[in-house]
Amino acid sequence: MPRTYETECWLPTPIDEVFPFFADAWNLERITPPFLKFEVLTPKPLEMREGAIIDYRLRLKGFPIRWRTRIAAWEPPFRFIDTQIKGPYRLWHHEHTFEARDGGTLCRDVVTYSYMAQPLVESWWVRKDIEAIFAHRQKVMQELFGGASSGGDHQIRREAQGAASLPM
Repeated sequence: MPRTYETECWLPTPIDEVFPFFADAWNLERITPPFLKFEVLTPKPLEMREGAIIDYRLRLKGFPIRWRTRIAAWEPPFRFIDTQIKGPYRLWHHEHTFEARDGGTLCRDVVTYSYMAQPLVESWWVRKDIEAIFAHRQKVMQELFGGASSGGDHQIRREAQGAASLPM
């Protein structure tokens, strides 16, 4: 059963400065936790657009993994979606949205995912990794752009079960 994880982070930086950071796939290496040993394999330059394919290498629980994603939607500077073509998940649909708010940018991530393991493993093991990944991401983004500290009132984390459909 697909699960949905949502998180928001407000940054005191204009959207026209925040979005270009995310338009550069190599910045994923900067905001991904070191325990994943994350590396973008796609050669530079990469034109970010709908249909762009990005290859990565990472380690999950010590196991080497190759991951390939496709940019399913590209609407700068407000939104993009990446979906897994090949990798550790049965389903990975990650919508990134950016909204000008209060003189800065509200960054929102909505991830719908399903893992290739039993539901108990998925609900505990995978969820904890996703929470750790996004907590690290928010910490790094706040170090780079400023903003509320971890756990501040501009950060919201939610998880819901049973995502019925995926907006494309």
